[in-house]
Order: sequence, then structure tokens, then C-alpha cells
Amino acid sequence: MKRVLPIVAVLAFSAPAFAQTVDSQGAKQLSDNLARYFGKQAFDIGVLKVSAEGDAYKIAVDIKALVDALPDPKPLKFDLEPYALMVKPRSDGSWDVASDFSQSMSFEFNGPKGPQSMQITVKDGKGTAVYDPNLAAFTSGASSMAGMTMTSREAKQQAEVTAGAGTATIAASKSASGGVDFTATQKVSSFVETIKIDDPDNGMNFPLTLRTPELSVDANGKGVRTKSMLDLLAFAVANEDEAKLKANQAELKSLLLAALPIWERVDGNYGFKNFEVETPVGKFGAAQFSTAFGMDGVSQNGKVDYTIKASGLTIPHQTLPEWTVPLLPTDIDLNFGGANIDLDTMARKTIEAFDLSKNPPLPDEFGKALVDDFKAKKPKVVFRHSTVKNGDIEVAMEGEVFFPDSKKTDGSVTIDIAGYDKIVDALKEAAKSDEQMAQAFPFALAVKGFGRTLPDGRLEWMINTKADGSVTVNGAMLKPADAIQDDGAGQDDGSGQDDNGGAGAKLKP
Repeated sequence: MKRVLPIVAVLAFSAPAFAQTVDSQGAKQLSDNLARYFGKQAFDIGVLKVSAEGDAYKIAVDIKALVDALPDPKPLKFDLEPYALMVKPRSDGSWDVASDFSQSMSFEFNGPKGPQSMQITVKDGKGTAVYDPNLAAFTSGASSMAGMTMTSREAKQQAEVTAGAGTATIAASKSASGGVDFTATQKVSSFVETIKIDDPDNGMNFPLTLRTPELSVDANGKGVRTKSMLDLLAFAVANEDEAKLKANQAELKSLLLAALPIWERVDGNYGFKNFEVETPVGKFGAAQFSTAFGMDGVSQNGKVDYTIKASGLTIPHQTLPEWTVPLLPTDIDLNFGGANIDLDTMARKTIEAFDLSKNPPLPDEFGKALVDDFKAKKPKVVFRHSTVKNGDIEVAMEGEVFFPDSKKTDGSVTIDIAGYDKIVDALKEAAKSDEQMAQAFPFALAVKGFGRTLPDGRLEWMINTKADGSVTVNGAMLKPADAIQDDGAGQDDGSGQDDNGGAGAKLKP
């Protein structure tokens, strides 16, 4: 579905609203409009074809025709029946869209690591939607399939994917701040992926199977500039010639600025029920497992967010020391990302500065200046409240860190632990038979000494690092600021040694 539906979306975005009568003249007009986004050549070689079929237009997509048009020897073998999309004008200016994406497809080519091939089959795939050309978006839509299989092979790896019945929905409306707000969902049952790796060069030979009875996807977006992105696509098709592109770069800059911020916010989440991963060392699993991603558009103070959640975790014990079993996590909730991300200034300065008539289009020093501007806004890594749990033990963390340069950090991270004594007890038991744990046990006791006991009995460590190299824990100096290096590296101070000692910054005594 993921490989077929994007074709449906692009074609539907391209469909204009015009006279409601369905006839050959309307088919030609629709073809001309589609050519704005795909080029006239797509129709000349038969990749796209529009015809009037009763009260609707049939848009046929034949990707094989594109491969056949390539010069010999062909870079790949491709087998895919033409795909048909039916679009029917409605009285309100929108369009009914219907498709049957049941399909079998295969292709093979010679990659850098040898022959590669893929086969995909979608059973009983059907979809209907309503498309609004004024929004350049589906205002509603639903699709379903009975099942899917996919097989890919290359020299040292092969993968097989099977899925049962699946459904998907989409809806969109006009955004108050411009663009389109949308929501989309997808559910697939009985998802199984098996990966087999056989790489003698690296000593790898093992199978891996991922399995879940239900895979779900949820996504939403605000202020997505769908029409502006279509305008950029049309410009690219109309200005394929390099000389024409250079002559019209003022229009390109205007269209790029109009597309900003591309979107205000997009968020997505993958969810798995009773997730299992079978490996040669045993089975990993989770009753619930999900990953989420969110990103602001091109803004002056953007954010990026990631979340990984799992409950009811099971981890195979076969290869682990027995003392670690009581410490293995059963639930995780990790939340992290970035903030103070100024992509807007970068984008606008780049659009303003580039000149396609010059080589390179941007001055050599432009990139460094852009990076300096970006760092001046102090983008930071953010750790939102995250936890790892196991029985009576819970480790929580939150904080943020800024990197003034590649060797310095400036930030604060707070860690608190419930059940720290149980961790110490486990290390103490392990120290009886494990030399490494015997060395780690005193360290665990020292760490406890730095902790601050909270009213609920948890231990807390507030760790602050500064760009000067200093580190404090709960206000106590753990490491002082680095000594300032003498710029006169290598000068003799009479000691008979290099002042810098070849070891970088020195700590103050």
C-alpha cells in the first residue's frame, strides 16, 4: 500500500476542477493539467494516459512504459501491470476518486553488491476518496486490502514480509493559518517480517523475525502547504532546461519562499501489539511497543520530538549473567529531541543568496557563516521526562544540553532512582564471582554518596556541565573548570618540558 498510494495522491493533487461534463475534450484538458506536473513526455511514451469512461475519467499509469523507454541495455527488469485511477467531477467542484490497487509487481537490477530483486503482491486493494482542488488535498478517504506479501533478495540478505487485512483513512480541512490540516490512520493485521543474513566476510549468518498481530499508524499535520509544493513541482517540470532555470530563478525563489514553513507541525506514531522479535539468542517481546516522531516546520524556534514506549518487555536470559535478570527492564518510556532549531533563517538566507548563474551557486564562505548563525541560536538536545522500570526499581531522567562546539557541553541533567539499594545489592552479589563487578561495586557506593534523598525516598542527582569544563553534582564540584591554555604552545618556561604537555587543557589544582 505504501508503494502504490503515493501515486494516487500525486495524481489526485494534480486533478483540476473544470466543467462537469465528462467527454474527450475534458480528458484532453485533464491530460494538459497533469502534464504540468509530470511533463508532456510522460504522455508521449505512454506512462500516463487519460480517457473518458462513462461518467468518470480513467487515469492509467504504466511505469513499465517508462522502463521500456530507457536505452539498452536496460538498468533493470520491471514487471507491473498498468494501474488505473478513476476520477469523477462533483457538483461542488471537488472530485470523487476511486482505485483498485490490487497488484503484483517485480523488478530486478544489478546493484553495487550484486543482483537484487523484489516482488510485491497486494490482494483486493480498494480505495475511495474525495479530493478538493482548492485545498490540493483529500478531504476524506478510505482504503482496504485483504493482504500483502513482499520478498526482496540480494547477495547476502533476503527478506520476506506478509500482512493480513488492512485499512486506512485520511481527512483534511483548511488550516486557519494557511495550508491544510490532516489526519491519517492505518491498521494492518498479522504482520510478519523475516530477515535472513548470510555474510561469510563478516561472519554473520542468522535469521531475524519480527511479528505483531496488529500494526497501526497514526499521523496528523497542521498547516501543510500542499498547493505551494505543487507549484514548485510544476515549476521544476516547466524549467527542466538549465538555461531556462537560470533565467527564471527569481520565480523559483518566490515559489520557495511561498512554500515556507512547508508545514507548521507533523506528528506520526507506529504502534505494535504483542510485538515479538525472534533471534538465534532467544525471543524479545513487548505487550505494547510504539515509536513516535514529531517535527515543526521551517521556523525560527523549531522542535523535533522522539518517543519510544514499551510495556511488558521480555528479554532472553540465555546469554546474560544470572545476577542481571532482576535488573532487566520491563517498561520503558523514552522522550527526547531538539529545540531552538532555527531553520527559517537558514532557509531564507540560502534562498536569497544562491545564484544559479554562478559556479558554485553559493559562495564558499556562505556555509560556515550559516552554521555560525545556526549555532548562535543555541540549538539544544532535550531529554524530556523518561523512565526505565523493573519491579521496585525505576530510573528517571530529564534535562537539556547545548554544544557550544564539538568538544564542549553546557547543560543540566537530573537523574533520580527509586530502589537504588536493590541495584547495589545486585552488584554486591555479582562481585562475589565477577571481577569487573567487584571493581564496579565501590563506584556504585560512591555514586550513592553524591545523591540527594527526596521525601519519597528516591535518590536524585542534578548534574550540571559548563562550557568551561566544570561539572557539579547537586551543587558539589565534581570537576573544576579547565585551565586556560597558553597560546604560546611549545614555548620554554625553563622547566625543560613543553608547557602544554601534549595533553590539551589542564585541570586547575
